[in-house]
Amino acid sequence: MRVEWRLFHAQTRPVPEPLGTPRVLAGAYAGAFVSVAVLGALGLLADPVTVLVVLGVLAVGLGVCARLIAAPGIAAVCWVFLNTVAITPPRGRLSWAGYPEAGRIGVLLAAAVLGTVIARVSHARRAYRRTTAGHH
Repeated sequence: MRVEWRLFHAQTRPVPEPLGTPRVLAGAYAGAFVSVAVLGALGLLADPVTVLVVLGVLAVGLGVCARLIAAPGIAAVCWVFLNTVAITPPRGRLSWAGYPEAGRIGVLLAAAVLGTVIARVSHARRAYRRTTAGHH
């Protein structure tokens, strides 16, 4: 096995830089707000599972753009929207129902981490292909 060193151009990065955490959290807030508004307009807020799935998909999408450190923040922002709009009987009121809430936060956290892992693996594979192109 032989290691061959290659220089990268200064402007070409082998792996894209993730977005900053404040931008990702702003995107989580805006995305959760829009998602909940659309679900409300469609009359789908009565089913918490539907809202959890939609916010989970949002968390995966945000996780793709973020660093791993942003995953808890993404999960927390999405959970606040889920809890205040779809779970609590009087809408707009934050509550804690014990294990079900911990499970919902866990699902949203896992979704954000999954998005980050998918992005890192994908970027690493593409970078490996670029650096080994033409060398077999």
